[in-house]
Amino acid sequence: MLTRRHIRVKVMQSMYALTKAENVNLEKEEKFLLQSMENMYNLYLTVLSLLIEIQKRAASQLTLSQGKYLATAEDKNPNKKFVNNEVLQMLVNNQLLQEAIEDRKLNSWYLDEEYVKIIYNDILNSDIYKDYMKEKLSTFKEDKEFLVDVFKEIIAPNEKLYDYIEDHKITWIDDLPAVNTIFLKSIRKLKSNNHPETYFLPSLFKDEEDKKFGIELLRKTVLNNEMLQEEINGKTPNWDSDRIADMDTILLKMAICEFLKFPSIPIKVTINEYLEIAKEYSTPKSSIFVNGILDKLVKDYQTTQKLNKVGRGLL
Repeated sequence: MLTRRHIRVKVMQSMYALTKAENVNLEKEEKFLLQSMENMYNLYLTVLSLLIEIQKRAASQLTLSQGKYLATAEDKNPNKKFVNNEVLQMLVNNQLLQEAIEDRKLNSWYLDEEYVKIIYNDILNSDIYKDYMKEKLSTFKEDKEFLVDVFKEIIAPNEKLYDYIEDHKITWIDDLPAVNTIFLKSIRKLKSNNHPETYFLPSLFKDEEDKKFGIELLRKTVLNNEMLQEEINGKTPNWDSDRIADMDTILLKMAICEFLKFPSIPIKVTINEYLEIAKEYSTPKSSIFVNGILDKLVKDYQTTQKLNKVGRGLL
């Protein structure tokens, strides 16, 4: 579920917290890093549980309409296309997913049902919904496309949902774009059959190596902080350290750490990853600045044979 870039961003956030702390407690920050990544998984499950609650609300509304004393013909024979959307049904009927949500105590939308109601009503009033409901039958592909559009255009940008997430866990705000992307990718790849119940429960880390990567990157960057700072100073003689954005300094230290302390990570991968992170999390010109410094360092390291990369194509 988490890519190496997600992990790097989490380490960057921990590094930023450490730079602002009066006392550096590496062990405590390592635990926070792991918890922060685990909380990202909780946010993912919270998003899935929201969709389940929206489907349940729609089903409940249909039942109420059919039970009206003066029910119309339309009330008695409603269009159940939304309620029966195959993707939503997969979520609602997934026992393992339900258990995971309950085990992590994330099944509390009933306490905040006003948010579910707001988003549900936004869906009902949308052109996406109206177009979808013009017919009573649909293909699995149409059901998928509808849910993707609803999520992208209505759910993900919903300000009330944003407020809810911010109130529940502050770190979720930074995680939300990544979680939204992960969710949309999983829906787009979903097949109508032969999918296991675990499909919506991917592993947090691709493997044990990825899990270790985050901790090792944090630890090695912190423990080699002075050396990494010297490397930066050597390539920024015309810049006072105070003039370099804190985030740029952190990204440079992490990238240099990967150059020198992670022999299996290709140079190009490291540079590309930190340039993309700089574009998203630092100043508008940060990626240009970071790229210039890293380019100088790599050339020097290659000349002095300071790089210790193993495997083909790593330079």
